[in-house]
Amino acid sequence: MTDLGFAAFDADNHYYEATDAFTRHVDPRMHKRCMQWATVDGRERLLVAGRINRFIPNPTFDPVARPGCLDDYFRGKIPASDMREAFGELRPISAAYRDRDARIELLDSQGLQACFLFPTLGVGMEAALEHDPAALTAAFGGFNRWLADDWGFAYRDRLFAAGYLTLADPDWALDELDWLIANDVRVVNMRPSSVPDTAGGRRSLGHPAHDKVWQRLDDHGITVAMHSGDSGYGFLLEHWGVDSEFESFRYNALKSMLTYSPISDALASLLAEGVLSRHRNLRVATIETGSEWVWPFVKKLTKTYRQQRHAFDEDPLEVFRRQVWISPYYEDDLLALRDLIGADHVLFGSDFPHAEGLADPVSFVHDLAGFADDEIEQVMRTNGLSLTQRAAA
Repeated sequence: MTDLGFAAFDADNHYYEATDAFTRHVDPRMHKRCMQWATVDGRERLLVAGRINRFIPNPTFDPVARPGCLDDYFRGKIPASDMREAFGELRPISAAYRDRDARIELLDSQGLQACFLFPTLGVGMEAALEHDPAALTAAFGGFNRWLADDWGFAYRDRLFAAGYLTLADPDWALDELDWLIANDVRVVNMRPSSVPDTAGGRRSLGHPAHDKVWQRLDDHGITVAMHSGDSGYGFLLEHWGVDSEFESFRYNALKSMLTYSPISDALASLLAEGVLSRHRNLRVATIETGSEWVWPFVKKLTKTYRQQRHAFDEDPLEVFRRQVWISPYYEDDLLALRDLIGADHVLFGSDFPHAEGLADPVSFVHDLAGFADDEIEQVMRTNGLSLTQRAAA
């Protein structure tokens, strides 16, 4: 374990969902429209809306890849024509990936004070259900109650599991948010994407239908995380002849180089439509989306403001710097990111225990060469911890 001299805060930790995460608290009459398990050719398969879902190759997570086994691949050091070979031998699932007390012990051994906890399977399920808003809200209402059972939302003030919120039904979202707040939630996860509506169309994140939800988040100082997953951008892939089905760890060179950026588009909606300016207590954390998108986004943001200043209440770049925190990939240009947004808005996130994350989470510090000691402590600890506290309105 890397010794920092202080206990760190990891803004991107994950659990592996129990097999009943999407069924335990969902009305059995809705299972067929939501999630079910089935044995297909001798393997346990997850059915979502009656179809085999391949977002995760093995959604039972047992066995599972060892943490960090793809580190060199994601640093661009080695190619991987055979992803199975890159993963190596799978291992039985660790208790710490499903049991909160075992996870606390693991945090102690890793030099971590606390962490945000995000879904592994869950970040791919909204896209699979967006055609059926009633099923979507039923599934994630049940998911949040499973999360409360197994992890809690602020367990021992160290494990901060993100409640999942979809805006597909704004009335449901407001009621669900009230329930989450009553259960001490500190962070909610929202998909960086437009929102399906009950009429079969789509809305932007900044649509007036969502104003009450943003206001409630602002009133209670809840951090909004936007974690990567399936953002429903398959139609853009299809435009270029690329298979649109989202399968983790299936890579395509063209797909890797196309310029679609769900996180940029999500923040564009929040800034261009004034959500963050109207709700100055809102804090948005971008998680596992890296930071390479930031420079073209800022360039476009700056140009748009110069050309259409009348459309903004204030300089959107200043709003971005004030209310957005970014968790970069460890292989990104971290010094350039610091210089652009300030060390006080950069978050350390390891993606532990995922294959593409860091086996030793706090080893992230080795990629902070050139940062001052106080900046390192900001990135590795204080910035993330501050987002667990409900901001005073």
